[in-house]
Amino acid sequence: MSLPKTLAEDVARNLVMVARLIDEDPEQAYAYSRIALRLASRVAAVREAAGFAAYATQKYSEALAEFRAAKRMTGSVELWPVMADCERGLGRPERAMAMAGEPEVQKLDKAGQVEMRLVAAGARRDMGQIDAAIVTLQSSELASNAVHPWTPRLRYAYADALLAAGREDEAREWFGKALEADKDGATDASDRLAELDGVEFVDALGEDEDEDESRNDAADDGERTGEDGPSEA
Repeated sequence: MSLPKTLAEDVARNLVMVARLIDEDPEQAYAYSRIALRLASRVAAVREAAGFAAYATQKYSEALAEFRAAKRMTGSVELWPVMADCERGLGRPERAMAMAGEPEVQKLDKAGQVEMRLVAAGARRDMGQIDAAIVTLQSSELASNAVHPWTPRLRYAYADALLAAGREDEAREWFGKALEADKDGATDASDRLAELDGVEFVDALGEDEDEDESRNDAADDGERTGEDGPSEA
């Protein structure tokens, strides 16, 4: 659908702000998405952006409605995994599991299929089926030594599931593998490894600030003692 030039520019500006703020300030991104939605609700890209902004602010029912609208407009299935994750967010993991078995999954690219596997494993865990979650994550993608954008998250999810099952040694191994693949810091695998090893990180800056405050308090106490104490020996 085409828009008049001025309107299209207004919509584009709001979508740019959504993309810019969605990670650092999701509430503000959501506000911009609502403006774009009011201006051009029949544009699929607007509905998709509104869906992701709602998703980022945990408005899962609203996000699901927007994703469904975008899917109807485009006919694409690429939003299928995040739609399933919205079902999880709404407390309906069984629906997410049902979506994992639908024909749409076979139409996803490799990244989409891995994402769907992650959602399905999360749904299993929501239902208390830890062992089933572990099995769900076991795949050729997990076993591969090749590193893709989704590799750190897949390995991390597997490690976390192993840990939840009490398989600590295996979990440590897979947190390590997640860290090896995680060049951009997409996960907190390093923190999880440190936690398993019993390593505690100390905030040196915080300690310095505490020491400065202690010295200042001591100085203040000394000044008050000098003022309030006897004036003669």
